Amino acid sequence: MDYTNLAKKILAGVGGKENINTAWHCATRIRFKLKDESKADTNKIESLEGVVTVVKSAGQYQVVIGNSVAKVFDPLAASANLENNDKKNPEKADKESNIINRFIEFISSVFTPFLGAMAGAGILKGLLALFIAVGWLTTKSGAYQIWYAAADGFFYFLPILLAFTASKRLKVNQFVATALAAALVYPSLVTIASNSQTINFFGIPVISTTYTSSVIPILLAVWVLSYLEPILDKIFPEAIRNIFTPLFSLLIMTPLTLIVVGPLGTSIGTILSTSVSSIYNFTPAIAGAIMGAFWQIFVIFGVHWTFVPVMINNIAKLGYDPLLPILSVAVISQAGAAAGVFLKTKDKKMKSLAGSSTITALLGITEPAIYGVTLKLKRPFICATIAGAIGGAIAGGAKAHASSFTLPSLLALPTYLGSGFTGVIIALIVAFFLAIVLTYFFGFTKNNFSKTANSSVQANTEEVIAPVDGTIIPLTSVKDEVFASEAMGKGIAIVPTNGEVRAPISGTISALYPTGHAIGIISKQGAEILIHIGINTVELNGKYFKTLVKQNQKVSQGDKLVNFEPDKISEAGYDTTVMAIITNTKNYDISETKETEAKNNWVLKLTNKETVASNITEKGAAQNV
Repeated sequence: MDYTNLAKKILAGVGGKENINTAWHCATRIRFKLKDESKADTNKIESLEGVVTVVKSAGQYQVVIGNSVAKVFDPLAASANLENNDKKNPEKADKESNIINRFIEFISSVFTPFLGAMAGAGILKGLLALFIAVGWLTTKSGAYQIWYAAADGFFYFLPILLAFTASKRLKVNQFVATALAAALVYPSLVTIASNSQTINFFGIPVISTTYTSSVIPILLAVWVLSYLEPILDKIFPEAIRNIFTPLFSLLIMTPLTLIVVGPLGTSIGTILSTSVSSIYNFTPAIAGAIMGAFWQIFVIFGVHWTFVPVMINNIAKLGYDPLLPILSVAVISQAGAAAGVFLKTKDKKMKSLAGSSTITALLGITEPAIYGVTLKLKRPFICATIAGAIGGAIAGGAKAHASSFTLPSLLALPTYLGSGFTGVIIALIVAFFLAIVLTYFFGFTKNNFSKTANSSVQANTEEVIAPVDGTIIPLTSVKDEVFASEAMGKGIAIVPTNGEVRAPISGTISALYPTGHAIGIISKQGAEILIHIGINTVELNGKYFKTLVKQNQKVSQGDKLVNFEPDKISEAGYDTTVMAIITNTKNYDISETKETEAKNNWVLKLTNKETVASNITEKGAAQNV
């Protein structure tokens, strides 16, 4: 796979670097905040080899790549100069987004850079707990202490990592933010807080709080710093700004955080943890069923990021998190649904995709399974949701807990050791195999996979509707030898009953005549369509015509293109017949239907001949299902 070339094509597909406000990537997708989403060619991007699908959610334009997303994003970021994008005002790109979308985008951009490392550290902590339980290691052994330092150290110093990524997002000095976070976890201050000792800052008491492994206090502190730093930059001259802005930032923010911001963040974290625990403890099975059913829906809409700080905060405050085992059940149910598709389908392309996405889903990456298989076929996704709800209820009822944060997957099992562990194992088995059974027997209709096999044919089949209201007549009957002979291409003719010409297909205006009597459109799939209003009406020099679009303008099917006055054109002695002609007819198989009344009872279907030939084999295999 040429990732650099794919990156260039994606960049062109989203409208170029000029159309990007911000962009970043998570575990499987590149997330864009575009200036104008209408400039992005979604069909073109989805057709690229290496792209699973495109998702528009939470104010983001998301291109799903899969496990290779970082390899695609790096050359894309270099080409688009994303590091310097909107540097002075990072929130400018989000000013039209609501506060929920901005919060989700902030959280995802803060946690994404180190999500893999955090997952690895969490799994390592779980494995060490397993090794202790089975007697392979002791807590006093050198191997255990070294590995535990690597695993627990990540979470112990988590505020420092959060400070670095949050300050990058908010465009403040990353090293000042990191220094501020380091102060919160400085050994002597941690010792004071651990021993419940009290200190004061010029007589102002400092609340004794431990910030190791915390999330919310440092995020609030960096947010406050993002407002303070620009003020200091304005106060100090450029010659001394590089020294005095960091100096006064630390002088002000460190005590302010320890006295006000930090305790406030700690209180918010405590409220969140207590609330989650109260809801969960009240009806653990119902809570498990709800999260098991809806977790992947949250992932689709991008709102799952809001749970990440809550779960990490639970572990920091309570020592455990009750949600992560349930989420693993939801993930495994998607793997089961993909496996069900793999077992049922005879379509080679779908079988390959379902098989590979089953494996990646078991390891915690569900996007290929969701967008490439289950959600695409609809019913398998519903089957996975049902299985996830039942498995989630079992895990919730068992009151399973996670001792460390990591990505929900089979790899996370060691972190669930302890009370409820057996319930998690049962829940995972039930969710996986129930999803397989439901999908195999109820996950599709008879023609489900034949449609999948023909998806590329359908993607290259376009519908052309009549551009004006009126009486449709054969093109061969018009009173113009060139058009009637079909020398310019096949099409139809309409005797108009009004003067509104609308786009017969979505595409781009490729030809615009100053007289307004003719207009050309190229569809998204490359069909070239000429609309000619009247016969010999070029002689009117634009009289009785009003063009409503511009050259190279993108239009959607049904958009108004031209207004004309048929009565006056007829009085002037001209034939008002409107013709729609496919000028590159040789590239298409063309058929007419008269099914849809909303489309003037006439639809012209264009199917690219090259696509049909390349899909005959897949079609035959799919129809065996």
